[in-house]
Parts: sequence; structure tokens; C-alpha cells
Amino acid sequence: MRYVEVIIFALLLIDSISCNAIAWTGEERWYHKHFRVFSRYFPATKGWCTYYLILVLWIGVLLLVNGVF
Repeated sequence: MRYVEVIIFALLLIDSISCNAIAWTGEERWYHKHFRVFSRYFPATKGWCTYYLILVLWIGVLLLVNGVF
């Protein structure tokens, strides 16, 4: 079961890092152009993406404290 938690955390971490890369590098136009419907519900703004990364890192710390890693 621990492998599932680590895999889910790794996928979330990759997603949050790519979200921050889109938001902070100015590729928001590309994101809106290629993912029109998705970008309406999940905007690639700097604040939202930073908050998402902080939440994922917090989950990582919780997994580390509980001895999953």
C-alpha cells in the first residue's frame, strides 16, 4: 500500500511543478489555447499554482513524518 501513496504523491508533485512552470514562465496563452474547457475551471494563475505546490509539499512532509519514505 505504501507504494501507491508514493506514486500518487510523485504524480501530484510532477503536476504541481508543471503547473508552476506554466504560470511563472508566461505560457498561459498556450495553456488557454490548447486546454480551453479545462482552463476555465483550473486557471494557471501564479497564486493558485503556488498554493497547489505548497499543499503537495505539505502532503510530502506528512508522508515523510509518518515513515512512508
